[in-house]
This record gives sequence, structure tokens and C-alpha cells, in this order.
Amino acid sequence: MNMNPRRRLMRPSGLFDRTNDTMVEINSKRMLIVEDDPEMGMGLEDFFGMRGYRVTRASDGEEGLRLIKALPSFDIVLMDMMLPKRDGFEVLREARKAGVDSPVVMLTAKNREEDKLQGFDLGADDYVTKPFSADELAARVRAVLKRTQQPSEAPMEVFRFGNVEVNFSNHTAFRDDEPLRFTALEYDILNYLIQHRGRTVSRKQLLRDVWRISTDITTRTIDRHVASIRKKIEPDPNMPQYIETVYGIGYKFTG
Repeated sequence: MNMNPRRRLMRPSGLFDRTNDTMVEINSKRMLIVEDDPEMGMGLEDFFGMRGYRVTRASDGEEGLRLIKALPSFDIVLMDMMLPKRDGFEVLREARKAGVDSPVVMLTAKNREEDKLQGFDLGADDYVTKPFSADELAARVRAVLKRTQQPSEAPMEVFRFGNVEVNFSNHTAFRDDEPLRFTALEYDILNYLIQHRGRTVSRKQLLRDVWRISTDITTRTIDRHVASIRKKIEPDPNMPQYIETVYGIGYKFTG
């Protein structure tokens, strides 16, 4: 970080309300910061706390994983990659496998392309390389929150990707003007993946949010349904380009 965030608390006009001479961002989002450097962690906690975020801080990977899996879920997570006990990759992998869908911004001193790709494959929503300015990080956080906010309760109607058109309101679908036949559950799975497009969806999330159950069933059941959907929408189901497999976690819709 190219400055001490505890000392340089910027006040961009128009983004904050003045309350008792303190600029408070118009939100009350719950934020988890997982950072082992005490000065960095305290600085970020102060910086975002002054902007209206309700901040919880962890100093190692084990504590971070315990907190990130707790309910209610955090609205946003800032997590360093190089953590004691469990590194950020392991925490993110285990969190996504457990069905945690809180958006995660990774903070790291590493700038290698393969590290970024690994983080995104595991379900990271953004990747910020140190040193960075606190204002840049705040802007990234706002962008991630806007991009990953929960879908509207209003049902999605028509969605088009490639040569496929799906109407979720009347359960009809076409590929090159030829009708596709999905089961009601397949429509729900596809709708859920599309609503979370670009993000890794774990099998446990699908069980919880589509099947509406919290107990484990064999993951082959989920995989069979996804395989059936792929046969209907993919140009080549053996090399899917719309529903990607994120190995060990789940799936990602990229159409």
C-alpha cells in the first residue's frame, strides 16, 4: 500500500455525507477484512469504518475461514493472499465449497498472471495488487458490490446466449429456432447459474438455493442435471463454453 491508510483518509466530494464532521458512506454493508499485517488491517478497518461499513477483522486464515462461513453472510470480504495457518487460496476454496457466496476481493503483493487466474478460478471477484491507494480499493469495493448484488426478486424473463434463447416466464427455450425441452428443475438450475453469471457457484449453493435443502446428497445428482443441460445448450458438451466446471467447487456460467 503506498500510504498509511490510518493517516490519509480522503473525502471525495459527493460520495459521503458529513455527520459530526465525519464523512460516512451511504451504506451499512458488513465487511470482513482478513489481513495478518496489524498496521494494514487496522488502517483498512478505520478507513472503511469511517465510510459506514460494519467491519470485522481476522488476522489469519483459520479465523478468516471460520468467520466467512458464519451467518449472516458478509456483504464483502477483503482478503490477503499470504496468510498464516491457511493461505488465501485455501480459505477461498473451502469457503466456496461450503456454499459461501459473499464477494471476495483478494489483496496481494504478487502480480503473477497465474496467481490472478487461480484466484478468479476459485471464485474471487476482484484482485488488487499491493501497493494500492485506499481510494482505489474503495472504488473497487463499490464496483464489486454493484456487480454482485443479489438479483432482483422480479423473475428473469428472456435470456439469450449464442444461438440459444430461454424464456423463464413461460418455460420455453429454442436453439437455432428448434425447441429445447428442459425439466422444471433444469430451468431453475440454468436460471440460477445465469443470475450468478461470471461467478463460481458451488454444489452446496445449488443444493441450498435451488433444491432448498441443507443436507448433503450425492453430488453426482447435481452433475447429472448439469450434464443434461449442457447436452441441450452447448455446441460441444464435452468442451463446454457456457457452463464451465470449476474443479472441486462447482460451476460457472460464462455465456
